[in-house]
Amino acid sequence: MSWWTTVLGGAFGFMLGGPLGAMLGAAFAGNFSKGKSSFGGFDKDHHLGDQQRVQAAFFSSLFSVMGYIAKVDGKVSKEEILLAQQVMQHMQLADDMQKVAKELFNQGKHKDFNLDEVLEQFRVESHRRTHLVRMFLEIQIQATYADGILDDQEYDALRYIAQKLHFPLHELENLIQQFNATRGHASQLTVDDAYVVLGADKNLTDKELKRVYRRLLAQHHPDKLVAKGLPEEMMKIAKEKTQGIISAYELIKKQRGMH
Repeated sequence: MSWWTTVLGGAFGFMLGGPLGAMLGAAFAGNFSKGKSSFGGFDKDHHLGDQQRVQAAFFSSLFSVMGYIAKVDGKVSKEEILLAQQVMQHMQLADDMQKVAKELFNQGKHKDFNLDEVLEQFRVESHRRTHLVRMFLEIQIQATYADGILDDQEYDALRYIAQKLHFPLHELENLIQQFNATRGHASQLTVDDAYVVLGADKNLTDKELKRVYRRLLAQHHPDKLVAKGLPEEMMKIAKEKTQGIISAYELIKKQRGMH
């Protein structure tokens, strides 16, 4: 059972707590009547399961931080709002979930949004699972390019967020390069782009390249990510990322004549 179903079904009192719990509680309160969910009742005797906690933390952090990044350059463009809506639709969120996600996005835009506290709770709740943090940052990178460019304020914000999540900055740079390699022309990937997608050097042997490919696939395996706490609604995004990795590897294999 997903964290969302658990909360809506009233099976457990919601005990995420902290700034993420407060934001999620406000988002629910603004979209649901009392009695539809037990969210507002912080029942000390009931808790979300560990996986459900992580899923709730990921969902809350993702859309609120997306709102923060959209506002970091001083304005929120129509493209950025559209991108957030597209992510929600791409995840095939139910109408109820979209309403909550939009409210979290709006909270992230607010001047009182405490980015540091949100990031710290997400880091702790995710148990420093690097694969989850990587997926979180990949989606945020996509959001920064909603208006077609990554400006200095957005770039600095991404670096700051990565540092707060204890994610290596050189790996963040790799994620940005990988996104740029496929942006707008995923179906016309060049061999050079394919190497960037894999984060692989052209001088690697076939055996070394295969090892890089397998490690990258393992990092983005949808089932493994969900098991680590990725909300099930985001599995489609993970699957598409995996397909992009496979396509890049197949292109290089063909160019090298690998079997």
